[in-house]
Amino acid sequence: MQIPSWLAPLLTRKMLICVFTGFSSGLPFYLLASLVSAWLTGEGVDVKTIGAFALVQIPFALKFIWAPLLDRFVPPLGRRRGWMLISQVGLLFCIGILGGFNPTGQIWMISVLAILLAFLAATQDVALDAFRREILADVELGLGSAVHVNAYRVAGLVPGSFSLILADWLPWGQVFWITAMFMIPGMVMSLLVREPGVTGRPKTLEEACIEPFKEFVTRLGWQGALLFLCFLFLYKLGDSLATALSTTFYLKMGFSMTDLGLIAKHAGLWPAAIGGVIGGLMMVKIGINRALWLFGVVQLVTILGFAWLAWLGPFEQVTLANRLSLALVIAAEYLGVGLGTAAFTAFIARATHPAYTATQFALFTSLTAVPRTTFNAFSGIFVERLGWTGFFLLCTLLAVPGMLLLFKVAPWGSEDRGQKTGDSQ
Repeated sequence: MQIPSWLAPLLTRKMLICVFTGFSSGLPFYLLASLVSAWLTGEGVDVKTIGAFALVQIPFALKFIWAPLLDRFVPPLGRRRGWMLISQVGLLFCIGILGGFNPTGQIWMISVLAILLAFLAATQDVALDAFRREILADVELGLGSAVHVNAYRVAGLVPGSFSLILADWLPWGQVFWITAMFMIPGMVMSLLVREPGVTGRPKTLEEACIEPFKEFVTRLGWQGALLFLCFLFLYKLGDSLATALSTTFYLKMGFSMTDLGLIAKHAGLWPAAIGGVIGGLMMVKIGINRALWLFGVVQLVTILGFAWLAWLGPFEQVTLANRLSLALVIAAEYLGVGLGTAAFTAFIARATHPAYTATQFALFTSLTAVPRTTFNAFSGIFVERLGWTGFFLLCTLLAVPGMLLLFKVAPWGSEDRGQKTGDSQ
């Protein structure tokens, strides 16, 4: 049977590796964003505390600080594979231990361990992102990023669906250890893949810290660099804030843990996965710049579905129609998320210089994590002041500035390879 020409680029060894990098990266993030939130909600922790718990994700926004260490120092197995495996082993044990604490009486201990978990996850992301960028050719970035993002989303099924269902039958301590075992596929991948060839590895720690930032500013100029960084901060701001308390929102609307496991997570996963694949294949045809425009509009408009669901609820008794409404809203939102994230990740990868992959990729992705650790920390306060409907309308408005910056950082009519951010690739 002959493979269709449009499908052939997906069926390569590099794309399979991107599946494993995405899954390993997504598991700890969704555990912090979804499973921990459900755990705290189920144990009676108030919504403001749960909202403030987003601050434990600060390491995702600060990973560029220690990323030069991963560019400079080489542990056993190699510069990328070694750091990948070290962080993955740490994550396995950290996730398992986390569930042994009591949220009502040991919230500070949980916070400390969650911050450590986020630090290890952020470190893994630095190594995985650099590894993925170094094995992919420029023409493979769009599709490779889409595959990575899809696998990242699929990983959300474990803490966001499977683990939630287990929580109805098993103690939380066992649930967390079972969830931790899903780090093993990533560990196996780190052991089996080949280390990428070194491209101008920094010879000193000073060079590893200074040169990536110097090269970035020199390439774009101060004004261009600031516009670029502002875009990274703003493009996903509304979308990120809208989903900050999604698990708590669904529970407050009257849906059960099982509803979340069987409906909410699947309705979000598969449209996001389909959106990611469609986005990756479309980027081969239309380029990254145009994809950012088209997918950004979809991403913005679909946030309004949450406002509509909030206006309908909360539901005293959840019916089939309510569950269908939930599935429809989440499917539309995450279709936009899948499309937008695929283009956004490819845009970031294209902007990195091969000699400073880990540090520059970490810097750029750190900016995208800032909304999750600052604005999202106030999400509970926004909900208390505005109500759920007003909160989601605010999220829609916050998505607009990032779209406006596309006029400067990714003009519709320009060719991707002609952008200053890609000149040195």
